Amino acid sequence: MKVSRDKEEEEEEEEEQPTPVLCLKIPDEDEVVFEIEQKEIRKETTTTKRGKRKRGHECDVCGKVFGYPSILAVHMLTHTNEKPYECDVCEKSFRQSGHLKKHMRIHTNEKPYECDVCEKRFIQSVNLKRHKRIHTNEMFECDLCEKRFIQSVNLKRHKRIHTNEKPYECDVCDKAFRQLDHLKVHKRIHTNEKPYECDVCEKRFRQSGNLKRHMRTQH
Repeated sequence: MKVSRDKEEEEEEEEEQPTPVLCLKIPDEDEVVFEIEQKEIRKETTTTKRGKRKRGHECDVCGKVFGYPSILAVHMLTHTNEKPYECDVCEKSFRQSGHLKKHMRIHTNEKPYECDVCEKRFIQSVNLKRHKRIHTNEMFECDLCEKRFIQSVNLKRHKRIHTNEKPYECDVCDKAFRQLDHLKVHKRIHTNEKPYECDVCEKRFRQSGNLKRHMRTQH
């Protein structure tokens, strides 16, 4: 019969239609890592006192926030005063491996940064940048005595001569100093620390200048 034949043809057409397949894109490894990082950042989102949201890795000691856990880990060393990277020549220690690498150039006398004007060489790029101000005449001038400095921090220290400001105070004898380095040297009087040793007679000194004077006059 015609009706049954039409019905059979419709059923055949339905059977011939391909079953739709859902195509799933397999993400690249970088995409997976990125997605994981984004989820971790969302997990570690913290709320400030003002109620605003901020993302990052927060120091549980001082509340400072960092973008990466590795930077937070380095920051935490400032609270623990841990310096895991030690120079095998002079035993000076550093918080970061990069700082140790720069320090090692003192012993190897490596100076990879050269001035393109006078060909003077430097251990660190920041020293080269500072030196170039001599050629460009880019200096920081004191508005009281017109003395000029290559670094703004040196100008700031210099101005304390005019203001007689001494912000660094000894917690033992209350003596105050204009510079932090001077306070550190002073504190060795109380601790009897003498970190500079003569490699000839093993006499020790509180200041490097005293050791140099000793080497010049005694040996």
